Formats: sequence, C-alpha cells, structure tokens
Amino acid sequence: MTISQVSECQVCGEDLSKVKCNNYERRTKIDIVFEKVVEHVDAEIKNCPNCYSTTKSEFRPDMPGPLQYGNGLKAYVINLLISQMISLHRVQKMVKTIIGEVISQASLLKFVLRLHESLAEWESNAIQTLLTRPSMHVDETSQRVDKKNQWIHVYSSGDVTLKFLHPKRGTEAIEAIHIIPAYQGTIIHDCWASYLAYEHCGHGLCGSHLLRELTFVIESNGYAWAKNMKRLLKEICQKVSKSKKKKLSSKTYTNLQKRYRNILSRGGAELPVILSNPKGKRGKIAKSDAHNLWERLKEYETAVLLFARDANVSFTNNRAERDLRMSKVKQKVSGCFRTEIYAKAYCRISSYLQTMNNKGINPLIAIQMALAGKVC
Repeated sequence: MTISQVSECQVCGEDLSKVKCNNYERRTKIDIVFEKVVEHVDAEIKNCPNCYSTTKSEFRPDMPGPLQYGNGLKAYVINLLISQMISLHRVQKMVKTIIGEVISQASLLKFVLRLHESLAEWESNAIQTLLTRPSMHVDETSQRVDKKNQWIHVYSSGDVTLKFLHPKRGTEAIEAIHIIPAYQGTIIHDCWASYLAYEHCGHGLCGSHLLRELTFVIESNGYAWAKNMKRLLKEICQKVSKSKKKKLSSKTYTNLQKRYRNILSRGGAELPVILSNPKGKRGKIAKSDAHNLWERLKEYETAVLLFARDANVSFTNNRAERDLRMSKVKQKVSGCFRTEIYAKAYCRISSYLQTMNNKGINPLIAIQMALAGKVC
C-alpha cells in the first residue's frame, strides 16, 4: 500500500508535513502482469577421486525431463479449453503471446488428459458424497462424439455436480453409471420413464415442465381444468417459497390434495371419451397430449406435489438443466468431440470446475490444486 502525503495547505501554503492525518481517501488500481517465468535447475556431475566413477545429483520430481511446463501454465490452458471453450488453435496463439513459444496441440491435449486422470479419485469421492444427499437433480442431453450421438448424464445436489458420458440414454446408461440404483433419497426429474422405473427411491417431478405442458394444452384446447391446475401449481409454489420451513403444514397440504383431485375430477369429465379399438384391430388407441398430461398428473400425484411437503425437494429441475447448459454451448462452438476419451475428460473436468465454483474456488486455483494432488 502506498500513501500519498500532504506537504502543504493548498489554500494558504502552510507547512502540513508534521500535522497528524485525520482521514484517508482510497483509490485502487487492478492490473495483470504478463510475465514469463523461467526456472533453470543444474544438476551437479562429479567424478569420484577414489573409484573414478561419475555421479549426478537428482532433479526435483516436478522436473522429470529436459523441458516441462508449470502447473500455472497448464491451468491457464485447461481453463481456456474446458471452461472458455476456445479452440486449440486459438489457445496456441494466446499462449504464444505470453511465453513467446508455440506449444503443440498434442501437448495441450496431454495437459487435459493428465488432469482427467488426476481427478479419478475426486470423482469417486464426489459420488459417495452425492449418495448421502436427501435429494438429487438428474437430467441428460445429447452430445456429438466422433460424428455420433452420445449422452451426457448429470447428477447434482448441493455444491456437487457430476457428469458422465455414455452411448445410451436410458436404463442401460443409468445402470452403468450406477448412481440412481444405489441412491436412497429423492430424485428430481422431468417424468422420464427410465427414472420412474426405480421404485426404491422417491421421485419429484419438475414443475417447470408441467407448467409448459399445461400452457400448451390451454393454448391448444382451452380446457378449464388445465387453467385451474396451472393456477394451483403456481400458487402453491409461491406459498412454499415464502414459508420459513419451505414446505406446507399437514392441514394445508391436505387441502391442497383435495383441490388437486377436484380439478382432475372435473378435467376427466371435460376431456372427450377414449373409444375402444374396433374389432380385429390391435394396439393402443392414440390419446391427445391433453389426455396424456391429465393421466400423468393423476398417476403421479405424490411426485408432482412432493415439493410442497418435503423441504429438500425443489419445484423445478432447473439445477440439472443449468449444469448441462454449457455442454450444449460446447457443442455449438466446436461441433463435436473427435474421440470419446476427450469427451469423457470434458465431463469429468467440467464437473470438477462446476463443483469448485459452487464452493467459491477460482477455476485456475482449482486446476492447479488438482494437478498438484491437493484436491479438496
């Protein structure tokens, strides 16, 4: 800190150098120093006067070869590639402006793979942490890998975010990742059948998805029951968010159930009757979107209203969708991943960086911690 001293009065010119200061006004300047730091280590080589053998001292563990790059530079490169989603060619140019040398694309990708391997233990510990949480947000989205569609599955709770790549979207992928099959809490999702198949855990349905579907039914058919249901869900969501306990009392929840079921009863009378199949024809009769939504609201009443009686369950699944959003941005920027290993590396590293960001840790610091084996 530098102090700008007052030496004389600006009005009368009186000497103020020995007058005590009674206050300060502070101004701040923030800057970045672009400086290349080069460290040379020379290992001594000596000849023994007794046996005439040659002995060389050992280098530090972080200097295994004639030339290596420090964790600060690696963290800068990985942050640009993973978090900022900048292309390899542009990262090469940006690094050259700082160190004056071109690092090959193969070396840049090795930085990514080294961090990917360093985070294997962190990922295992994060899975165990996730399994202890009372509720968990889950979702999935497609990702192009080697010109083919694969799927990124996300699992989020609290400050932990985990993403996994798998060629499949449904039960096969869920079983392979093996988080939901081992989970005993409540999963919050968008009413996908593959999630609902796991009956050993609780289910909370995303209210945002339901509101969007209700809006579509209202605009398409103008059903009164859909308007009333949309109004009810929004009203209850506001009550829960304003309550101190983030849930309804038993009496209020019982009244909510009555209103909910009453709306669906009236909706059943409002919807057209589903005719049976003509003789000789097989298969299910096609139902309208409105009828399918009505049946889903009726069948999964407990999951739809779970947010109103469990403070750990949120009204929406927006958390999982936010965690997946940057994956879609990555696909728009780069098109696809050329190989599966780098797609998996992206999932693990971005999971780690999002988790560290939730804890308030700078991504550059977080990457250097992981490379040094000091993951928290």
